[in-house]
Amino acid sequence: MKIIKQLEYSNQPTSVALGYFDGIHLGHRAVINDAVEFAQKNNLVPTVFTLLQSPRKVLFNEKIEGVITISEKLQLIQKMGVGQVYIIDFTEIRNISAEDFVSHILKDCFHAKHAVCGFNYHFGKQALGNRTLLKDLCNNLGISTSSQNQLCYQNMPISSTRIRKCISDGDIISANAMLGRKYGFHLPVVHGRQLGRTWGTPTINQLFPNGLVCPKFGVYASEVTVDGKKFCGVTNIGVKPTIEDFHGVIIETWMPNYNGRDLYDELSDVRLIEYIRPEKKFDSLESLKNEILLNGRQAEQIFLKNQ
Repeated sequence: MKIIKQLEYSNQPTSVALGYFDGIHLGHRAVINDAVEFAQKNNLVPTVFTLLQSPRKVLFNEKIEGVITISEKLQLIQKMGVGQVYIIDFTEIRNISAEDFVSHILKDCFHAKHAVCGFNYHFGKQALGNRTLLKDLCNNLGISTSSQNQLCYQNMPISSTRIRKCISDGDIISANAMLGRKYGFHLPVVHGRQLGRTWGTPTINQLFPNGLVCPKFGVYASEVTVDGKKFCGVTNIGVKPTIEDFHGVIIETWMPNYNGRDLYDELSDVRLIEYIRPEKKFDSLESLKNEILLNGRQAEQIFLKNQ
């Protein structure tokens, strides 16, 4: 997949999915799939136009925490069959009118033959453009359009805002249902204090990245992929209240059935399945060890049910 970070001209005609796509949830996937399917049927290049940062962050200085990193966002888009992605700094296009966005960017730059958006898509200066205006402007230039209606989960709209709240509340089951995949992290493994090794529960440690919504502190049943194989995990997210002199949020995962090599400095993929219990401080390391073993048994049952 070609990643383009400036408004350069496309060499071939395209079918374009339009949106910020900050979580690549089921609603976003419907928009992108629509563009890809149209491209495949009409010999066009399946294309995504997205942004490096949230317009609301730029315009209103809102603190908006992401659901996924930009790198994971691009990986997910690639897996959907997209041929090229324009990922543009919003400040470069914030003052372009809706009319110029369609004529100069969609038609001239992207060579678009088809454009797809979501039900609440806005574009152009002051976000004056919506899906109705997009359809009208595109029709005048010979560009066909389609749009996706809002999707719901448990009779409520799916949105990145709702998913962020579920993650911060520890409701990973709902977050995963709306994402259409397991929420998690693809991060390097760093060195810890290795206390787990002395208990027979060695862990992999990952530093929680800045800019993402932080899950509720506590213990989760998880799924860890190593060399293409999935293992049950017990993942603690928090500040390690039982161990002194440690600062910052860490993702610490024990795999009860893993006996392979050390994973230090490798990228490790950890996906959360279900919240087990809140983070708490134990009276002793022995009490902590016993609780971890119990959580391991609980996680194995949850892991097996979700395979």
